[in-house]
Amino acid sequence: MKNFFSNLFGRNNDPKSIVSFDVMDAVYTYLYNEQNKFEFKMKGIHDTISVNLYSFPGSFDYEEAQNEIKKAGFKNAYEVLNELYAKVNIGPISDAQIEEGLEFDYIHIQFYTEPTPEMKKYLKHVLHNFIIFFCCTNSLETNDIRILYNHNYFLDYTKAILDTEYIDVNAPKNEIQTIGFKAFERVLQGICQYLKIEIPENVELPSSENLLADDVEVTQETFEEFVKLVSRGSIEEKELKKQSKKLFAAFKNEAKDYYEKAEGHFNFFENIDAWNSDWKFDPEDAEYFISEMIGEDFNFEYPEETYSHDLFPYIQTALEKHNLELMTYDTHGDNYLFFVANKNEVSRIVELSELTKIEVNQL
Repeated sequence: MKNFFSNLFGRNNDPKSIVSFDVMDAVYTYLYNEQNKFEFKMKGIHDTISVNLYSFPGSFDYEEAQNEIKKAGFKNAYEVLNELYAKVNIGPISDAQIEEGLEFDYIHIQFYTEPTPEMKKYLKHVLHNFIIFFCCTNSLETNDIRILYNHNYFLDYTKAILDTEYIDVNAPKNEIQTIGFKAFERVLQGICQYLKIEIPENVELPSSENLLADDVEVTQETFEEFVKLVSRGSIEEKELKKQSKKLFAAFKNEAKDYYEKAEGHFNFFENIDAWNSDWKFDPEDAEYFISEMIGEDFNFEYPEETYSHDLFPYIQTALEKHNLELMTYDTHGDNYLFFVANKNEVSRIVELSELTKIEVNQL
């Protein structure tokens, strides 16, 4: 049941913004009437975007969630909701309404973006969570939204949602919020496109492009293009076909063990000009192995006492002069597997990485 309380702030009413009640209410209507959750892929966004309709207390009516609520110091889900409402100045739920057992809905949108340059040292992607509550502002009818946000993983859902903060998407507090809030506007446009929701004409769209990921069939030729690009065309035709065939066969075999697939990926990179290093390496190591990979002497300037991932910006600056970029296959272990790519081919390599499920990352 749709139940919303009065909001004590002013109306969130920028008619030109896609982050608006009208747009969010259309998304809510789909979630409420059609399916209460969905995932989809969008251009420029890593992995899938997750959109869920949850409710208090219904979505917390299972043992693990009840234990999380008690661990957080609350008696029931309604108390948690009142804590969240207080953050956005929405009036609390009364005891009488709790006894009536009313359900209070909210939308949870999750997606990834690239990290800030500083965060790139230890994160490949950053998860953003937007919690959208509906409310009434100077009205007896639902006519407004309020948003809570954080960029943490929801491993303990109750704790994570309690750790969110009220945000104004037009006033980010730091660089990661700036990245996330800008992407949120594009994600909302993508959601509307995916659900075929008509956006009001007065709204200024974040993008004029088709935002949905193209439905591309992955074939052996897809892997051939990937192999050719990551090897910078140095691999012989016979070996190109051989490696592509092996990688494609593993891709099609869904039952194949992840570690077996990863080993196959690792073996592939071992067959091209790649550098396998642990997490700690000296600048002299980088100069030696990159020289080997690019076939000419390579050196770069760096501050004294600089090692490992702190060297990446200086390496990339020097490689840029050669129109090259250092990239890595994500081993999910305590080592790097580096390779060098032509800079103008990096974006395509990243796209092919998503298609082939070979986890290649920019540094």
